[in-house]
Amino acid sequence: MPAHNRGRSVKAKISVRRRAALTGEDMLMNEDILNMQIRKFLKKVGVTSQREIEKGVANALAAGKIKGDEGLPVVMTLEIPKLDLKFKIDGEILLEK
Repeated sequence: MPAHNRGRSVKAKISVRRRAALTGEDMLMNEDILNMQIRKFLKKVGVTSQREIEKGVANALAAGKIKGDEGLPVVMTLEIPKLDLKFKIDGEILLEK
């Protein structure tokens, strides 16, 4: 099975084709490839973000800027200019429970 078909059910693949056939839409993109590329990008974001946050926390602890028992407000912004998409996620990273 080709890599771009893994992880996607036959039913899901057929429904994409059926939807295109019923609506008369041309399938302008391969949804399997899109999903794989999104996952690849998000993995890169996750790994890189974690490394940078860990370095930032270590540096702030060493400099005495934080105590190490607080929560840190965090904002992540996803931007895809060509799609006019800008999405902000707010959260908090707790250093201790």
